[in-house]
Amino acid sequence: MDAYDKGSDARQGQGQGQGQGQGRPGGEAGREGTGETAAEPAGATETAGATEPAEPAGAAEPAERAAAVERAGAVGAAAGASGPVGTSADVQVAVADGAAGAATCEDAGSAGALLATGPTGVAALSPRYQVGAVVALAVVAVAVCAHIGLVFLHVAPSNTLTKQHGSVVDEWVFPEFEQNWKLFAPNPLQQNVSVQLRAEVSTADGEIRTTRWYDLSAEDGRAIDGNPLPSHTQQNELRRAWDFFVASHDSEDRPVGVRGTLSETYLRRIALLRLDRGGAAGPGDVVERVQYRSRTTNVEPPPWSGEKVSDRPTVRELPWWSVAAENRGSRAGKAGQSGQAAQEGGAA
Repeated sequence: MDAYDKGSDARQGQGQGQGQGQGRPGGEAGREGTGETAAEPAGATETAGATEPAEPAGAAEPAERAAAVERAGAVGAAAGASGPVGTSADVQVAVADGAAGAATCEDAGSAGALLATGPTGVAALSPRYQVGAVVALAVVAVAVCAHIGLVFLHVAPSNTLTKQHGSVVDEWVFPEFEQNWKLFAPNPLQQNVSVQLRAEVSTADGEIRTTRWYDLSAEDGRAIDGNPLPSHTQQNELRRAWDFFVASHDSEDRPVGVRGTLSETYLRRIALLRLDRGGAAGPGDVVERVQYRSRTTNVEPPPWSGEKVSDRPTVRELPWWSVAAENRGSRAGKAGQSGQAAQEGGAA
């Protein structure tokens, strides 16, 4: 009988005999005595006494292959500097190619976005508008430099330029851009000045009546008191107008130069505005003349200073001023507005 007739059984019996009683060192033979068996070879399964070979690597599903490639790529990326860890050279090359492709696509997208936005600001304008923008900026720059230069000459000590062109500097600076050092003076203002006003009004019956004294400074004080954001007019209009008048008139209340006459005109207009606001002239009444007066009181110094000042008020009463010219201008303006309104009503 041929020994290979039952080759598979013979080989199986031989393998079992070797696994149970032969060919293992003493350490493994000792384990047989305890009832342990040797591990079966990897890659083979026993079914009905026959050994089935393992499935070939190409039989894996596509999804499983994709998952394996992803895991291999992750391991290869982590291994980067230290070399391959359980991955093949092909997988590492694929991972490197994928990363380079992603970076290339990202750079291309960024470049496309920059090209899509195009130039911005003045560069995005047409040449004609670019020239206009440059000219406008140049004009603004020249105006700012001229203003700063004139204000500097106004506050600077007397020099050749201010002696020759002092009138030009004053015309530009006064009254809107006037500069002074009262805030930092060693002896600041220590007086309370109250400006008051009254008027002569011709009534519709042909009579002349004199109004009471209106305390304009007290009215401004009441408007400012408790107001977190008072207007510039309430704070400075009357105060600056009176300071302008005092600085441009002598002790006899006569104007000194053109600025003195200008200050009187300014006070007349303020008087008409305040009287109209206070309702001094009724329907059909006309303000003919106005008169100002000021009441100045010294602020009491602190007890520790030892300074003594008079507590008696000083009253300065100005002569009566006619406001006929200002009234004519206001009447002409009102007549023009009423005529324009009538024309618009007729056109409608």
